[in-house]
Amino acid sequence: MHRLFPVSVKDNIFPEYKNTPVGLLLEYHNLGMEHEPYTQAQLLIGMCMDNRKHLHIPDNFAYIIRAGGANLRYSEFKVSYAIAVGGVKCIALIGHDQCGMVNLMSRKEAFIQGLVERAGWERELAEEHFTNFVPMFEIGNEIDFVISESQRLRSRYPKVQVAPLLYKVEDTLLYQIKE
Repeated sequence: MHRLFPVSVKDNIFPEYKNTPVGLLLEYHNLGMEHEPYTQAQLLIGMCMDNRKHLHIPDNFAYIIRAGGANLRYSEFKVSYAIAVGGVKCIALIGHDQCGMVNLMSRKEAFIQGLVERAGWERELAEEHFTNFVPMFEIGNEIDFVISESQRLRSRYPKVQVAPLLYKVEDTLLYQIKE
């Protein structure tokens, strides 16, 4: 966790994020800055679908795409839309600790059994489904994945600032990641 940097005061915000929508996100969420009114999204937030995360941001401040592990590879058209039509110039990519997309293979039996019992699937189809999709959605280490996905997005959208962040479930705060 030596690559994580907390934001407990405004001066903790990395220079590249100060006076940007990413800096505002950190001020709103971590520092409790009073919410300003917005009529247009200032940034795109890509974050995990995990139900334990809630951001403290103003209405209309951000587009938000939730996908397992904050993996935006299969949401790229939505990312492009937020940039091209929505006009956002920044992406905050927020991974989190204790992510279910890490070590998916250890959840194989629970996944298969859950589809059989709760969704009515045949076991063989559930096994095939898991086997086919686990390589696409396994993220490995949360921090490493957020960094690599940020780098991928930067290469795809070179004029857009992409900030890798981590949400810690235990304290509900956002941390900057030093690449």
